[in-house]
Amino acid sequence: MLHRLVALAPVLLLAACVMVPVTVGVYDPECGTVARQMTLQPVQLAAIQGCSNQGCAVLLVAAGATAAASLVVSGSIAIVGNVAYWLERQGRCLGG
Repeated sequence: MLHRLVALAPVLLLAACVMVPVTVGVYDPECGTVARQMTLQPVQLAAIQGCSNQGCAVLLVAAGATAAASLVVSGSIAIVGNVAYWLERQGRCLGG
């Protein structure tokens, strides 16, 4: 029983969180400008409380799938955004 709870601990921690891409400004000393960069930030949507038996298992599976999907989608958005920001930075540094 205890080993099952230990195995479920990461799922419980992820279950109530999703990852969202966030744009931040980072000073670029090479260009002397503030460059934009995307990072992933965890956001807690809800806490799982008071579930039992099959209902709890279904809730955990659904929440885990949602967290994994948000990581894949948000990660893809962050990669594409960072490539675009890198290209923008290259234009600013060459132009300045």
